[in-house]
Amino acid sequence: MKGIHSILVVFTLFAFACSLASAFDPDPLQDFCVAIKDIKNGVFVNGKFCKDPKLADAQDFFFPGLNKPGNTSNPLGLNVTVVDVDKLPGLNTLGISLARLDFAPYGLNPPHTHPRGTEILVVVQGTLYVGFVTSNPDNRLFTKILYPGDVFVFPIGLIHFQFNTGKTEALAFSGLSSQNAGLITIAKAVFGSNPPINPDVLAKAFQLDKDLVKDLQSQLWSG
Repeated sequence: MKGIHSILVVFTLFAFACSLASAFDPDPLQDFCVAIKDIKNGVFVNGKFCKDPKLADAQDFFFPGLNKPGNTSNPLGLNVTVVDVDKLPGLNTLGISLARLDFAPYGLNPPHTHPRGTEILVVVQGTLYVGFVTSNPDNRLFTKILYPGDVFVFPIGLIHFQFNTGKTEALAFSGLSSQNAGLITIAKAVFGSNPPINPDVLAKAFQLDKDLVKDLQSQLWSG
């Protein structure tokens, strides 16, 4: 356990350092924030409302339980325990979050993106096949087999994945350079949108039979 703790400390500090870069306009902390002239109807801010500092206490900066394995009894064989600003209020404005990833044997974290954050991952147990794909037109695939103690970075916004190639469970921790990095799972977003995307659009985009598209939508639709 001491070794795991050491890895997490170094890993968290590195992720925090990566988050210090800033731009003239603040980065978005949600999918969108529509401007409104009447402030009486403005109920959201880019991030979270702040508690009076005088009322803050240690509990605002504390989250327990990352030592507990997640339940991987699902079709993907994956459980992700996210510690973001919704779970740990003290993260607000700090530009960092954390996640524990538990993989069953041959478990998969399917292709996805984080639109608001770069991810850095360290493997603690097991073997993971990981990779990301660059943007058009090159769409280059970068992959690596990771073992305990190995670290890999997934640049902000790029499609990436993690796959447990072993017959035993795997464990990894991720740091993200945003208090709310966001998550877009590609298959779920495309074939499981609510309401569904017109099957003609997807059939042409993926060069698939329309009936196959409808079948995929029926399996993944979130409505």
